[in-house]
Amino acid sequence: MIPLGLALELPAADGPNAVDDLVTRARVVADAGLASLWLGQVYTVDALTALALIGREVPRLALGTAVTTIHSRHPIAMSSQVQTTQAAVDGRLWLGLGVGHRAAVEQRHGLRFDRPVRRMREYLAALRPLLESGTVTFRGQEMTADTSGWSARVAGATPPPPLLLAALGPAMLRLCGELTDGTITWLAGPRTLAEHIVPTLSAGAGGQHREVIAGLPICVTDAPDEVRARAATNLAFFDSVPSYRTILDREGARTAADVAIIGDERHVERELTRLADAGATQVIANLSGVTTPEEHARTITLLGALSTHLAPRPPHTAFRPSRLAEARSAARPHVR
Repeated sequence: MIPLGLALELPAADGPNAVDDLVTRARVVADAGLASLWLGQVYTVDALTALALIGREVPRLALGTAVTTIHSRHPIAMSSQVQTTQAAVDGRLWLGLGVGHRAAVEQRHGLRFDRPVRRMREYLAALRPLLESGTVTFRGQEMTADTSGWSARVAGATPPPPLLLAALGPAMLRLCGELTDGTITWLAGPRTLAEHIVPTLSAGAGGQHREVIAGLPICVTDAPDEVRARAATNLAFFDSVPSYRTILDREGARTAADVAIIGDERHVERELTRLADAGATQVIANLSGVTTPEEHARTITLLGALSTHLAPRPPHTAFRPSRLAEARSAARPHVR
């Protein structure tokens, strides 16, 4: 079996101390034998800060963001926080980035969402040199990042973390293959992985290895029909988000609940094997809104028993000078 991880649900606002709660639940994940733990960035707990604190308390686990969006953090600020977290967790960080969704970016933050692929290309052109060398001079159409005369390197933050993108569409997947270490998907089942995600990513990477980290709702249960009905209600938001709707249609799924892995231990193991056969190199289980407390514990136990250890991190994709030149060329100022 491939390495299996868990997307840790963020604490409720009216619950116990959020950091204490995350650390306690992270210990359960580590003790169960899972390979990795992931946090998403929304509007409450800061994912990178929380991972830095978890990593100081919980050994062994790989720790990743799935994902932190780029629109609210300039590359220099992102680099500072990422390097600090990498130093805090002794090199166990995996950095997952995403452009977010139009509603969140435009309605909640009041920022533009146009040209997301170009924005991400420029963001990577600014961020990668900062993580690798601690310096950058970049001026593009969407952003500027210049640390001339100042070092942006954080001691202890080497090597740079593997860099991953939330990529589902063809253009973002090709960019992901070209300039990062792999992709993190959400709601992409085995058909979509095998027929769309993996070949498009591989084409962008020129056939070189890239991580394909598949995130899906998972529940080990003896009452699959009951759980699937619960999942249909709690995952309904994703049914109408355009990027996820496209992925669900590719999979032949009517709702997000239709791609969830729900069943007894034998069924779940079989479906995880299908994902691996389709090209997934890791799987992130998301139990939020799907499991009861009893099912949650049962699911964690199975995932820990099936998970392999995470292999040494892949070679960091070289941001070669030729690629930097291409990014700069693509980012020449223009008149809007």
